Amino acid sequence: MFLLQAPQVREFECFTAMPESFRRRERSEWADANRGGAVADSFLEGPVFDDAGHLYVTDIPWGRVFRIDPQGCWTLVAEYDGEPNGMKFLDAGTLLITDYKNGLMRLDLASGRVAPWLERRNSERFKGVNDLVFDSAGNLYFTDQGQSGLHDPSGRLYRLRPDGRLDLLLANVPSPNGVALSPDERVLYLAVTRGNCVWRVPLLADGSVAKVGQFFTAYGPSGPDGLAVDAEGRLLVANPGLGYVWVLNGRAEPVEVLRGTPGSSTTNLAFGGEDRRTLYVTDSTHGRILRAGMPAAGLPLHRGAPAARGA
Repeated sequence: MFLLQAPQVREFECFTAMPESFRRRERSEWADANRGGAVADSFLEGPVFDDAGHLYVTDIPWGRVFRIDPQGCWTLVAEYDGEPNGMKFLDAGTLLITDYKNGLMRLDLASGRVAPWLERRNSERFKGVNDLVFDSAGNLYFTDQGQSGLHDPSGRLYRLRPDGRLDLLLANVPSPNGVALSPDERVLYLAVTRGNCVWRVPLLADGSVAKVGQFFTAYGPSGPDGLAVDAEGRLLVANPGLGYVWVLNGRAEPVEVLRGTPGSSTTNLAFGGEDRRTLYVTDSTHGRILRAGMPAAGLPLHRGAPAARGA
């Protein structure tokens, strides 16, 4: 008889917190819509590491991108009229940003200049793009979440091919959020925040998807957000409503639970450190970066270098 073992539970440590000089203690349009009107001095998302070990994060309500060095010191890289969320590298000097307000934007790290990359599809604005991941062939998968949810399951999952073709893979998702690929890139994992679950999206050889299913079911006031996969194929799920990161095996069984302090909002995650065996997590509502050592390294993230795109 098979008995499910209780997952190991560990606590995150705080790596660094946003300096007071960067905190903006005032109301914002984004917080009015998404935080019930509460003052949000910051809301961190989109962690990604460069080759030198610097961690980049976004601050959604104030349109900012920060660089954090290995010692935990913060530098403002860009500030612009946008609501940046997820980020991945296009090349060593350029970040691609999913911007809820503007669509896909590109950030030149040397100058701090942010410019449009893909603002619209067939002249129509996106609902509100959220997160993204590249595969080894340069295909970009990204989510278009907007204000979708169980009341309006119309969130979208797109694939942008290197030749510029944009494929709508799913259009029925109640709040699509984080995305991650399996090691063999035959499956895409999709966080469905308002459905409080993670979907498993098979990627077929002809470019289509089929037999999409619910892989993991969570609980609590706010469902899965950011996702990552480690070298052993385990799926890591940031769950902000619980302040957890679930570590799931191939059967979607939690083998480990990483917890922040009570009240933490664990929104997104990235592997870093010299051996990529340290997990870094954004605690968005407190403006902190949490971390924990992991037994397996994170999968390397691919970059895409397609030509710049306009509206």
